[in-house]
Amino acid sequence: MANKPLDTKLLDRAILFAVKAHSGTERRGKGFPYIVHPMEAMEIVATMTSDQELLAAAVLHDTVEDTSVTIEEIRQQFGERIATIVENESDKIIENKSEEESWHERKRAAIERLAKAPHDAKIVALGDKLSNMRAIWRDYKVKGNELWKIFHVTDKKEHEWHYRGLADSLRELQDTFAFKEFQSLINEVFK
Repeated sequence: MANKPLDTKLLDRAILFAVKAHSGTERRGKGFPYIVHPMEAMEIVATMTSDQELLAAAVLHDTVEDTSVTIEEIRQQFGERIATIVENESDKIIENKSEEESWHERKRAAIERLAKAPHDAKIVALGDKLSNMRAIWRDYKVKGNELWKIFHVTDKKEHEWHYRGLADSLRELQDTFAFKEFQSLINEVFK
């Protein structure tokens, strides 16, 4: 049986845009192209919805935070809904503080922002956070506590606080397979 036709023009444009934006960059400490992470986040979102705008937001979620792309470019190219979700997913820079110094404050703000976010934004965030947690789990299985040295903040307890806070903020998605996997990996890494 042939695959059913589906209008993916918006998603196709978002994928190409994200590939170009992340071109030539490596996922920190992984040795593979950065685009693998947003593509995995999009795949996870696809387990919860077929909404093309949410799939597009998932693949675009790191373009503003990790490339020279601006939120205005996302808004212009993909519309207000996608831009708002991408903006909510982006860490906010704190003036006069390094990434290490501002880490806890930025992560606390992200947890609080996520707790108040609409359902659609939480779906995209779960795609991102589960992809991150899968990578942490895989690396933890190989490197153990040496893993934490690749991060700006090297204290495992800080990462546990962060991921458990994210899980609390995403609790309304607890009936999804993605959330159950996320919770399970958190419990396994931070047992």
